Amino acid sequence: MRERKKIKTRQAIRRAALRLFAEQGYEATPVDRIAAAADVSTSTVFRYFPAKEDIVLTDEYDVLMAEAIRERPPDEPPAVSLRHAVVGLLGPAAGAEREELLVRLALVQQVPTLRARMSGGLADNGVLLGEVLAERSGRAPDDFEVRVVVGAILGALREAVFHCLERRLAQPTASATDEAGKTGAAAKRAAGSAGKRRTRTPNGTDARDGDEMAAAIDRALDLLTRGLPL
Repeated sequence: MRERKKIKTRQAIRRAALRLFAEQGYEATPVDRIAAAADVSTSTVFRYFPAKEDIVLTDEYDVLMAEAIRERPPDEPPAVSLRHAVVGLLGPAAGAEREELLVRLALVQQVPTLRARMSGGLADNGVLLGEVLAERSGRAPDDFEVRVVVGAILGALREAVFHCLERRLAQPTASATDEAGKTGAAAKRAAGSAGKRRTRTPNGTDARDGDEMAAAIDRALDLLTRGLPL
């Protein structure tokens, strides 16, 4: 019960923050305003998220992904197992969680401080992924080959995600009246303003963005599985 309450509080803070970022822009939204919108104290926000950037960058997906990989056949190639785990997070069944993840990724693409801090987050992800792959292969987590495989996988994931987001930025926006300096508006464009024929959610992401990103991740990991056949 205690852990579930912590998760609910963390999610409430994140959702309040994303709503404010979309309305006011990331840089223009202080932590105390996020706390007020989430109906918690500023100290509570920092207890769950040591820095403002962590509100966007941290989530509960890493543990779920690790569990999903552990459930895959032990003799399955690591990239194949990860394809099933990651694509599941972005599949249609993910619903609101997928939409929120896309908004967060769009913010990372737009805000330099988030991109810079993301490197540390990838290192943490690498530690967890290395532990899981070490278990499957009977190796130590710091084994050279395990580390190389983890680095290759994380690099492939990063490039696939940013490839999709950059394509969003290059496409025409749905509204020419968006304020150019608003990070929230840019995040919405990156996450899904592709045209009137596309189905948009209330938070500004496109209903097909998750499918396209899942396909890009699947393609990137498939390249690893096939030995990078250039």
